[in-house]
Amino acid sequence: MKDKIAEAISDLLLKAETDLPEDVEHALKKAMNGEEGIARATLSNILKNVELARTYKKPMCQDTGTPTFFIRVGYDFPYRHILKEAIIEGVRIATKKIPLRPNAVDILTGKNSGDNTGYHIPYIHWDFIEGNECYITVMPKGGGSENASILKMLKPGEGLKGVKKFVVQHMASMGGDPCPPVVVGIGIGGGGDIAMELAKRALLRKIGERAKNEEIAALEEELLAAINSLGIGPMGLGGKISCLDVHIELAHRHPASLPVGIAVQCWANRRKSIKIDGGGKIWNID
Repeated sequence: MKDKIAEAISDLLLKAETDLPEDVEHALKKAMNGEEGIARATLSNILKNVELARTYKKPMCQDTGTPTFFIRVGYDFPYRHILKEAIIEGVRIATKKIPLRPNAVDILTGKNSGDNTGYHIPYIHWDFIEGNECYITVMPKGGGSENASILKMLKPGEGLKGVKKFVVQHMASMGGDPCPPVVVGIGIGGGGDIAMELAKRALLRKIGERAKNEEIAALEEELLAAINSLGIGPMGLGGKISCLDVHIELAHRHPASLPVGIAVQCWANRRKSIKIDGGGKIWNID
């Protein structure tokens, strides 16, 4: 079963790297239709690239990212003890098979592992649920957009007004560096580590999927409009659409702090998911 899951992980990475999610592609097409000049041409080229990647089963970006996994595993899932090893092996297989660019570099030696594995890489975010099923989502995270991630510990008195100011100023300072049009994930509350975790998880939501809390949903819309008003445009070349969506996740906070994490995803908003049942059957669920 370990080998079967490893192969499924390799196939999952292939799909993520070569087949942009439908909601993201639709948002890019909508953005292109609303642009003109160089902004429209840039989005047209991006969409042609997306089509070629899907047709020829080749990665849509030369930066195939850091393989990042989000797992919801049932308490009674019979293969939970082999999941981590199977995922790591699946990444090794995918690196050679697809192939993926090796993106795991040792902090101390500067040596590339050559197979996208290393200390805490691939990184796995775990969550536990009732039942005997397992849901695995992979998000290959590009380095350029990851470099736009940031954490700030606001003073509680700054409130949501301070959050808005921080987010818009930061995205303005990033310009075209994270390869816009981007998706912005924001985590508010908890501690510093929790806020960043929530920000990255927020990126898993589909374009246009609003927060359940009406006030936060309105804040997402407000920030989306504010970021697009900056005029950064596709790939930083100017235009109406700099951001495809803003997603916010919340946690209760300590009375003395207001952490805000920002995780940015480039136009290549890659994510794919599978489900494994208790009998070992595997489905694509995107």
